[in-house]
Amino acid sequence: MAKNKLPFAKSASIHRPSMFSGINYQFWKIRMKIFIESIDEGICDAIINGPYTSKHTIANVQVDKPWTQWIEEERRRAQYDCNAKNILTSSLNLDKFFRVSQCKSDKEMWEVLEVTHEVTNDVKRSRKLALIQEYELFKMQQGESIVDVCKIREN
Repeated sequence: MAKNKLPFAKSASIHRPSMFSGINYQFWKIRMKIFIESIDEGICDAIINGPYTSKHTIANVQVDKPWTQWIEEERRRAQYDCNAKNILTSSLNLDKFFRVSQCKSDKEMWEVLEVTHEVTNDVKRSRKLALIQEYELFKMQQGESIVDVCKIREN
């Protein structure tokens, strides 16, 4: 029987987020966006823009409104952040969970995962330059044969 190489279990569900173990981040990210959007667009907004905080003006200065003074709509919008954190942490294995567990918001969690696992152009450039340098520095040592070098490269 062939081993399942997908980053989620065979019994992936539309009711549970895909588990992320650190493999194939781009695939997991797209699936998570679709999963979260299917629940509520407000949750996606919370991840993109950060947690909602209600403000009011006192003496021409914007200040946070105490939670006890929030209206129902403001409480519903603030709940999106909690929902997003729950979905994100439920989809992470133990190692990834502890990496984001100290984050204050779902937006911060998402950004930590992106920075950690998404291959940016800078990372690609760095890897390319490192490989070029390794290639340029590669040469046979005195007394080595091509067979010896090939054996070293196979290991």
